[in-house]
Amino acid sequence: MKALILNSGLGHRMGVLTSDQPKCMTEISARETILSRQLRLLQEAGVREVIMTTGYYDQILMDYCASLHTGLQCTFVKNPRDAETNYIYSIFCPREQLRGQELLLMHGDLVFEASVLEDLMATPYSCMKVSSTLALPEKDFKAVVQGGEVQSVGVNFFENAMEAQALYHLQPEDWDRWLGQICAMCEAGETSVYAEEALNRLAGACHVHALDVADRLCAEIDTPEDLQAVTAHLAEVESRTVYMCFSTDLLHSGHIALLRRARRLGRLIVGVLSDEAVAGYKRFPLMPQEERMALMRSLSLVDQVVLQRTLSYRENLLQYRPNYVVHGDDWVSGVQEPIRREVLQILETTGGQLVEFPYARHSVYEDLEKRARLELAMPDARRGRLRKLLSMKGLITVMEAHSGLTGLLVENTKVAEQGGYRQFDAMWISSLCDSTSRGKPDIELVDMTSRFRTVDEICEVTTKPIIFDGDTGGLTEHFVYTVRSLERMGVSMVIIEDKTGLKKNSLFGTEVAQTQDSIENFAAKIAAGKRAQRTADFMICARIESLILNRGMADALERAFAFVTAGADAIMIHSRQEDPAEIFEFVEKFRAQDAVTPLVVVPTSFHTVTEEEFKARGVNIVIYANQLTRSAFPAMAHTAETILRTHRALEADAQCMPFKEIITLIPEE
Repeated sequence: MKALILNSGLGHRMGVLTSDQPKCMTEISARETILSRQLRLLQEAGVREVIMTTGYYDQILMDYCASLHTGLQCTFVKNPRDAETNYIYSIFCPREQLRGQELLLMHGDLVFEASVLEDLMATPYSCMKVSSTLALPEKDFKAVVQGGEVQSVGVNFFENAMEAQALYHLQPEDWDRWLGQICAMCEAGETSVYAEEALNRLAGACHVHALDVADRLCAEIDTPEDLQAVTAHLAEVESRTVYMCFSTDLLHSGHIALLRRARRLGRLIVGVLSDEAVAGYKRFPLMPQEERMALMRSLSLVDQVVLQRTLSYRENLLQYRPNYVVHGDDWVSGVQEPIRREVLQILETTGGQLVEFPYARHSVYEDLEKRARLELAMPDARRGRLRKLLSMKGLITVMEAHSGLTGLLVENTKVAEQGGYRQFDAMWISSLCDSTSRGKPDIELVDMTSRFRTVDEICEVTTKPIIFDGDTGGLTEHFVYTVRSLERMGVSMVIIEDKTGLKKNSLFGTEVAQTQDSIENFAAKIAAGKRAQRTADFMICARIESLILNRGMADALERAFAFVTAGADAIMIHSRQEDPAEIFEFVEKFRAQDAVTPLVVVPTSFHTVTEEEFKARGVNIVIYANQLTRSAFPAMAHTAETILRTHRALEADAQCMPFKEIITLIPEE
């Protein structure tokens, strides 16, 4: 697309302002002239070639354009008869360079908002700028509009007319018809009329639509009074603020294009989503929020960077009260629709406006996201993520997984909530569920080599942090190797319980003989495991069985503080009571002396307590330790019984997920 800018006139009505230069070089702000602004906006909009007509001050104009270093390819064509002709002849002069072109046509004294040019260029058919909100000027252009199309343009039309400016986007077929009529008139000596007279004579053969920009700035400067009015309007335009929210730590060309479009609307404020908000809504961020904010600050397009703590825009919109909020159109429906609805409600009270641009979808962007997820799956990246999530969110939720497929379920299960997604933060590889899936009793019969194979299977297809059920940890001499193996595989935490001898599941309590290790021995095991670590990311959690074994609260607390002193990174307190009172009591008394060490609970029995209540009381990790296993077996048993009873599979199909849905969970790579 080419641009034709008409700059042949002398601009007599501007007085001394045009005594030694063309009107287009008139300053409209401290940093721009009419022409420099036009050329900047054209370059930012993607125009690469400009044809500019000149007149009396042609050399001054050419030197000035060269000094701007716009990067545009500018061709200058002088109207040798500028003093005696109108701009119809200025268009006639470069006619050979203009034929067959998709063209932007504008006068060199026009000042317009970037969004006006953007809308003009985005229109897929020929169009002219008009305004339905501005009063009809007495002596300037008006357009007669019928059925959305411009029928005539001139200064003397007042019926069915709208205020208009000589700013056009013309498709080749319409432009060639208009240019043909211009040439015919000039060759016949009709050179002192507006070019629009040629358009009027075509009697609708050119289909030029009316682009109504309402009260957005698009005005010509003919007099010092015009200059004063336009500069005041432009100052108001440039004082407007635009707000955008970004979560991304992968900045690609689609984001830059969106930022450019937003920046054309005014001063750009970017809200960077907090780590907690990103981790809950999308995936764990590759860069922490401080780095992502620094990345945004480095962009010249961005005027201010602020933190947006939640998915809701409310806090920042009420604080900054932007004139515009910019977003892609991907939130018109779907999970983000409630956020959009809230934004619209707030803007209605603040007087702002929502601007939505087409969401950029491209295979390159999808590949970047896949690469990000691959990076998150690497052991070094995965291992430290549990600590980071704890610092971001305060409380994290963990679901058991015992195979690659259940790992994918935990990885991909999301529910829409408050404009975002709620999902599990990590996975629990349970000794009980691992043994059960193999049809073995939960007595540490499945050796570590087999259990590590389960970790490998899950790590291969997922990215979320993993917490490993280490049972008692075994002999201290063996435990140090378990720590190193898990750490090397990318596991984030191992939980070991303070019992000795043949492992019995804690849910049996005192119904079976279970021996609790001494504080000294277990503390020594923890310390040995911490010494064996190669990185600071890996965590050892001490699981205390005192409440399970009816040893009392004092014993549980004594052990907890001793194990923290020995180096435990977290404490898990367990109970098989449905009433959570003893769990709450432990948490309260522990927190009275230790406000930092993470606390872990497994609410298998006390399952009525919500995560929000756990967090309010000081719990940091909630593990749903066996729910997938426990829900799967009744379903499978019922399906098997149904087939046996009916002698066919038809009745069982109603309770079966289509296999096509199952395999969509499985990544192709």
